[in-house]
Amino acid sequence: MHDPFPFPPPSFLTRLTTPLANALSLPTLPLHIHEVLLATLVYHIICRYISPYLSSKLFPRIYPALCARTRLNWDVHVVSLAQSLLICTLALWVMSTDKERGRMGWEERVWGYTGADGMIQGFAAGYFLWDLIMCAGNVGVFGWGLLAHAVAALVVFSLGFRPFVNFYGPTFILYELSSPFLNFHWFFDKLHMTGSRPQWYNGMFLLSSFFCCRLLWGTYQSIRVSHDVWAALHYDPLAWSSKAVFEPEAGSAEIMRFAGDYPMPAWLAIVYLSSNVVLNTLNFYWFGKMIETIRKRFAESNDEKGGKKRENREDGVMVEGLMDSSTLITEIAEDEDMQFGGEDIMYDGEVEDTLSMESSFLDGKSAIEIKKTEIRRRKG
Repeated sequence: MHDPFPFPPPSFLTRLTTPLANALSLPTLPLHIHEVLLATLVYHIICRYISPYLSSKLFPRIYPALCARTRLNWDVHVVSLAQSLLICTLALWVMSTDKERGRMGWEERVWGYTGADGMIQGFAAGYFLWDLIMCAGNVGVFGWGLLAHAVAALVVFSLGFRPFVNFYGPTFILYELSSPFLNFHWFFDKLHMTGSRPQWYNGMFLLSSFFCCRLLWGTYQSIRVSHDVWAALHYDPLAWSSKAVFEPEAGSAEIMRFAGDYPMPAWLAIVYLSSNVVLNTLNFYWFGKMIETIRKRFAESNDEKGGKKRENREDGVMVEGLMDSSTLITEIAEDEDMQFGGEDIMYDGEVEDTLSMESSFLDGKSAIEIKKTEIRRRKG
């Protein structure tokens, strides 16, 4: 199946990319460089302009009140949501319409190439390139771990441009089917819907999709790709069973046009299979952590049912579940990522220290307003 993207790569981009592609042994990269760069640009526009605009319009009392760090996380989650919906839709469409995929043997699955699979690789690589740029520019927010993940993901998906296991690009991108529910779970927290019934239903969809897409489907496909790569690693060019690779039949000549005449490099098999094992191990670990987190989120403790009974403190006002206003402000701000600040107001020789915060809820009806005021007279 040819690349279904309606626009071919511009000739100047192809010329600029070809030396790099030759140096890195990525001969199909010039055919999809426009898709890589377009995806990166679109995700940047969503994060920088579309998400802040729409979020401010849809949630005028919540999004603008978030601190800068949380707003950035919000925008990144919007991009992740858009990307997962787009790439999974395209992958499912390619897998259902590309008839060549059903006729491929292990040789075609390892060394073969189709334009439709290359398109999926291009859009996926474009997202991970954007992710790498975001993580590198905001290490203090996302951390070194996510930066390393972005680098590894971009490298692994770029291997499809050799081409190498190009067939499995749409297959493994279906891991992203669980990402929309993960993003919605995060949004429910920021929209003050933690523990709500919609979040509960979303949590069940999240666990179900994660289990089916990553643990069942992902493990099965990992076994398949390991079998194919193992066969390619032990490829014997003199064996009759391997002639299809370098002497393809008429029906597969187009698929195998980038196969070349070299055996599988050992380093390539080791890097790919070890990365696959690590990712699958992390999926099982994350699934356990997700169950633990959701159970904690919805567990009703005795304290939550009856309200916490706080003991009296010598310095103040901790009686029958009430706490002093400054403690309440701090705890709410930490929980809800809200901004608060203090200012000194001077008049008539006195100083009034004011600390206030508003937290508006999704329904637009409930609100909390806390204000702490202390007046002290200035000396002299």
